[in-house]
Amino acid sequence: MADTPKLLAVGIVGYGHLGQHLVERIQREGKAAGLRLAFVWNRNTDKLRGSVPEEFILQQLSQFTERNVDLIVEVCHPQIVKEFGAQFLSRAHFMVGSPSALADPHLNQQLHQAAACHGRTLYVPSGALWGGQDIQRLNNNGTLSALFIRMSKHPSCFRLTGDLLSDWEEGEGRRVLFKGSVSDLCTLAPNNVNTMAAAAIAAGRLGFGGVTGEIVSDTELSQFHVVEVEVTGANGFFVKTVRRNPAQLGAVTGSATYNSFWSSLLCMFPTGLD
Repeated sequence: MADTPKLLAVGIVGYGHLGQHLVERIQREGKAAGLRLAFVWNRNTDKLRGSVPEEFILQQLSQFTERNVDLIVEVCHPQIVKEFGAQFLSRAHFMVGSPSALADPHLNQQLHQAAACHGRTLYVPSGALWGGQDIQRLNNNGTLSALFIRMSKHPSCFRLTGDLLSDWEEGEGRRVLFKGSVSDLCTLAPNNVNTMAAAAIAAGRLGFGGVTGEIVSDTELSQFHVVEVEVTGANGFFVKTVRRNPAQLGAVTGSATYNSFWSSLLCMFPTGLD
């Protein structure tokens, strides 16, 4: 008989809407995709009761070392990447769902060094970014000269560290909240600009400081998030894409991003581990 292929053991860190989606897909489709659930952690474990089998619930995140895990997927907050990223990489491959954390150059270097030291891979999913591989190709061949990204959402969908939106009113229309480097935006809106962070990583020659981002509050966007990407290359090359991502009021993440994360997960190890 042929040997049964080993299933990739996946740990999910965070159980918001995106984490729930990934856990449900692994439980439902994991075996066919070469995946199995290793653990699920959430800051509030009560949220896991009744939907995640008890044997998969991790009470303390530091206990991840007690589980046999091949890949850890973070989908909660950049602070977790900062606190646990290097530890995760000492035991498993690591998929960073909050790449805004990598705007910190010290942390970015630390995680890359940890990955190299332990023979692991640091993954960044494309999320809501359209054309990320094309941006990366231009970057790699040295013909990417500028990159601009605008993210427009209903004000209820933003989670900002400042008070830029404390006075918003329904019906006010469009308001530019910030335009500047993605590095600065990752500090201002760490939960909202992961698409921009993924673009800055793809455009490595420009980096977080060289990619320009803009966030826009628009009360007319009650059903969609809009992501506009403008790519400028050599000899007059220019591409602009506009992506409308269906989203409910108050949703930080658009619904199409869930399937994008799942696809990114499948692309890492499409047939499990040998």
